[in-house]
Amino acid sequence: MLAVANMLGLMLVAFSAAYLLPIVAALLAGDGTFGAFLAAALVTAGAGVALTAATRRRARELKPRDGFLLLTAGWVMMSASAALPLIMLLPKLTFTRAYFEAMSGLTSTGATVLTGLDRLPPALNLWRCTLEWCGGLAIIVLAIAVMPLLGIGGMQLYRGETTGVVKEDKLTPRITETVRSLSYAYTTLTAVGIVALRLCGMSWLDAICHCFSAVGLGAFSTHDESVRFFHSPAVELTLAALMIVACLSFARHFAALRRLTLEPYRRDPEARAIVVLLGASVVGIALLLTARGTYPGFWVSLRHAFFNVVSVATTSGLVSDDYTRWPLLAPFWMLFLCTVLASTGSAGGGIKMFRTLLLSREAGRELKLLVHPSAVAPVRIGGRLVPERVRDSVLAFVFLYFTTTVLLTFALLGTGLDFHSSFGAIVATINNTGPGLGVVGPFKTYQGLTALQIWICTAAMLLGRLEIFSVLVLLTPAFWRK
Repeated sequence: MLAVANMLGLMLVAFSAAYLLPIVAALLAGDGTFGAFLAAALVTAGAGVALTAATRRRARELKPRDGFLLLTAGWVMMSASAALPLIMLLPKLTFTRAYFEAMSGLTSTGATVLTGLDRLPPALNLWRCTLEWCGGLAIIVLAIAVMPLLGIGGMQLYRGETTGVVKEDKLTPRITETVRSLSYAYTTLTAVGIVALRLCGMSWLDAICHCFSAVGLGAFSTHDESVRFFHSPAVELTLAALMIVACLSFARHFAALRRLTLEPYRRDPEARAIVVLLGASVVGIALLLTARGTYPGFWVSLRHAFFNVVSVATTSGLVSDDYTRWPLLAPFWMLFLCTVLASTGSAGGGIKMFRTLLLSREAGRELKLLVHPSAVAPVRIGGRLVPERVRDSVLAFVFLYFTTTVLLTFALLGTGLDFHSSFGAIVATINNTGPGLGVVGPFKTYQGLTALQIWICTAAMLLGRLEIFSVLVLLTPAFWRK
């Protein structure tokens, strides 16, 4: 416990560096937020230093079991730190809602309880989107460099010493070098995105904030109308392209940048499945909208279907139109996509495309064995054998994922919320997507939920972001036995 606390202190010290960006923005904009951000940075850094100093004698190399506690406690404490500027600058905002907003940012969910975003101080809007950007990078690093070591939900295939489907995703021999490589790919995509959005006519603030959201696959915007505020096909196309790239594995991006070739994507079974499923969904929903007369013509329908389907499916959640006005099939299909589409090693939420492919292969294997009981039918993805231990882990993860989704939906129903809103809120938060259905649909916020409902959705965001296992294992008696 004390060793974990020592590492938590170091995490808080490192996290305090994230305040530099809004501090600089506050000075440049002169929006009166400088003192609040500086105070929050000092409190965070001071708490981290104090915690590290108090536990320095118990510092040691952490064991895999310590990782579960570190992940959950780290996200909980950093969210509390990130809520400090919101509490200081928005006096009417309760701790419950400020914490929800901060957790939403750090989990790259983008669900918000705030209105009047156009009138918020620029530095505060930048802080919200910075949280999504930092959270997205942190999740990518965890997915490729940390969670595989813990054997969470089949992600152990990313271990460099494992002969598995994605062995080549061990980018470099050491975790520190892996983190550096992933950060290079992530920041390169971000820089390109900011410049592209600026060329599309956005202000520098809007370009930075929306690029942070798109690359981190979050839904925070600087405007209440989200992307609809700009009424720009060029902005929509650029953001959609960023989302598609961001929902693919950053291990592949680094490999492509290093070798200057598209070959890593061609060999990636997840990337192929994502492109096919996403393309078919966009065209299918565009045809549905055209047939129902939702928009005047196929090309207008395709424009709105392309951006909004891509955004929800990749678990970003930025919106350009109210998709709850579309035929009911469309929003429910989009929520299904956000459950399965994102790639392992991306900032996206949900069960991930690799697990989806593995389940489909396992189902095909069982069907084959029903007809030929004596057949040898190994499960392969990308031409490589998936170990039985990984298959078992994925099956357990998916069971816990859907069980958790159902139980949390019932929990919201028990508070008096209607079914559409309850189901939409839980699917949107556990998949880290943001907008859902009903009272939490697009262009609406979570502001109307009660404090209890807010905490249920906060728990859903944390569970979904940390792959469920990391949190639920802490509730088992076996974890705490020596």
